[in-house]
Amino acid sequence: MQSVNGVFYARHTVGGIIATTRITVLFSAMLAIIGFTTMLVKPDLALKLQSLPLFASSAPQPATAPAAAPVTVQAAVPAAGKNIASLTVPAPNANMNHLLHMDGLASRAAKPLDSARQQQWVTSWLSKRYRVAGDATNMFVTTAYKTARETKLDPLLILAVMAIESGLNPFAESPVGAQGLMQVMSKVHEDKFESMGGIKAALNPTANIKVGSMILKDYVTQGGSVEAGLKRYVGAAAFANDGGYGYKVLAEYRRLQDVATGKNVPSGGSTAPIAAPKARPIQAVAPADAASPTPAEAAVNVPDAIEHRIQQSENQLNPLT
Repeated sequence: MQSVNGVFYARHTVGGIIATTRITVLFSAMLAIIGFTTMLVKPDLALKLQSLPLFASSAPQPATAPAAAPVTVQAAVPAAGKNIASLTVPAPNANMNHLLHMDGLASRAAKPLDSARQQQWVTSWLSKRYRVAGDATNMFVTTAYKTARETKLDPLLILAVMAIESGLNPFAESPVGAQGLMQVMSKVHEDKFESMGGIKAALNPTANIKVGSMILKDYVTQGGSVEAGLKRYVGAAAFANDGGYGYKVLAEYRRLQDVATGKNVPSGGSTAPIAAPKARPIQAVAPADAASPTPAEAAVNVPDAIEHRIQQSENQLNPLT
């Protein structure tokens, strides 16, 4: 009798252990499903979790490079060559948060596994914001992401330039000859269109995005930062400021970054920059002949063509305000 009771006791004990194990496994599976679903719906939550001390990497951080000295650009007067205007511009360094350098673009680019979902969010937001058909917007976004992989640029930066330049209008054309989505000066960059069918391809969305991105990449590389590259892109490299163009693009770029991480960003409103431009000191030597304009005067004044392009970008969202 005692042996029978022992068998029943052992059986009940094993059965209890098995039942407890099943409940534990089922509960763990439910937690895993809930966690995975949360990451899909709120991908930015994964980034926040990674920033917690528990998951933070213990690898040593690289030392911060010392600040570079300001760069002085000098322009000589063509006639006599004696009167010189000095434009002091801060040189790019790692501590200037308002500059986006080339080495940071790769880390900001969309990851391959997330690009499909990001493109859907970005396409939907741009389509609503600029009132462009979803299929057309999807084609622009897809081309921007493909071109970004070829040029090593962030696709969101390309889309930000495209949005501010033309409001996603592939047939936009300015009085100074800028054409298409990225407002490329087709006559100036005619050689870049040769492999795409000639200058007539400037109004082809795919060709325009590719050429515009190549130009932007060249300018960013030459300038050393995205801000400097945008200043060259709008044609204000020789002037003290770009009329706020760079800040408009970077503001839209930051909005697109938020959209790409799943954040709820309002599609209405204007493209006004988030931060106001910082003043830059101008040093000039007074000319002997006061009647003729000095290089400093030319540097302070933004040319009409650039003002027109800035005004054109502001008008893209007029129906929304």
